[in-house]
Amino acid sequence: MPTASNSPAKPTGCIVLADGTAFYGHGFGATGEAQAELCFNTAMTGYQEIMTDPSYAGQVVTFTFPHIGNTGTNPEDDEAANLGALGMVVKWDPTEPSSWRNTQDLAAWLARHGRIGIGGVDTRRLTRAIRQQGAPHVAISHDPDGNFDLAELVAKARAFTGLEGLDLAREVTCAQSYRWDEMRWAWPDGFTRRKGPGHKVVALDYGAKRNILRCLASAGCDVTVLPATATAAEVLAHEPAGIFLSNGPGDPAATGEYAVPMIREILEKTDLPIFGICLGHQMLALALGGKTLKMNHGHHGANHPVKEIDTGKVEITSMNHGFAVDGQSLPKGVVETHVSLFDGSNCGIRIKDRPVFSVQQHPEASPGPQDSYYLFERFVAAMAQAG
Repeated sequence: MPTASNSPAKPTGCIVLADGTAFYGHGFGATGEAQAELCFNTAMTGYQEIMTDPSYAGQVVTFTFPHIGNTGTNPEDDEAANLGALGMVVKWDPTEPSSWRNTQDLAAWLARHGRIGIGGVDTRRLTRAIRQQGAPHVAISHDPDGNFDLAELVAKARAFTGLEGLDLAREVTCAQSYRWDEMRWAWPDGFTRRKGPGHKVVALDYGAKRNILRCLASAGCDVTVLPATATAAEVLAHEPAGIFLSNGPGDPAATGEYAVPMIREILEKTDLPIFGICLGHQMLALALGGKTLKMNHGHHGANHPVKEIDTGKVEITSMNHGFAVDGQSLPKGVVETHVSLFDGSNCGIRIKDRPVFSVQQHPEASPGPQDSYYLFERFVAAMAQAG
């Protein structure tokens, strides 16, 4: 029988793990049900950017920081047109927004996007369960009348197939190519447009965040975005000076069915600089002969220490990934450049003597620190040197 925990007097929200454990709370946002993988994020800011990150497709996010919703939402902080995450779980119910940038409170914003929120949950206990048992499969429900069929919710959580083997990049990628010239936000003008000539970059969209594209534009790139399924011929038809591989959701091995052959063909036919982030990092590693693996609970947060091996420098980074490159599987000629100081997992690679590199962390942050922004500048420098 399912067990209940942290039950308020009149619960209107419920999250049920596949093992039968149920957490009750107060539902907000959209009503209904969803099935997903559950992860936790330790960031203290940027809940809107997190929820709109396409890399969270197929997941519900538990926020370990309790003050979620206190700054409301606004169109400028969306990382994509739609929400990637299927729902959110928080300690305290969202409070009245207190920010001059707010245009809509969190509950109304979630409802507009059809996403469920549950407040009043013991997120510390839930986070411990994720860390100890691995990212569980869950079913979440928001019913204003508080009618929950626990047995049915458990069955739905158990029926969720998980993220392994799922090509979610195909679901979140752009439908057609487009140009991007918006640069990073800066006071007092906000977002401005890049002007003048720049290094022509083709960005493969596996679920790209807008701020990644802004960072490329700000670093001096003339960016054209192509769908994840673009062929090598379609990429090279744009005559790029460099190629960028974006972040994205799902199992890298599944997306690699079509992305890896494309990357390999480009590597064989050209000496173009290539830069990958997150899923793009994993795609590059697979194309070079490495392997990826599913992590116990992944890395999700804005406070992850990463060490650059060559310099010994430690960067505090933003991360969001449930799969990782197996550093032991890297072939000869591929150098490991970065490692996580949390668990030693691989966080970066490069091809020896070629301007091809990638990292697991998010150097564009949004949210998070900007310690790794230099990687965009390194990419631009590689294109400038290549001529």
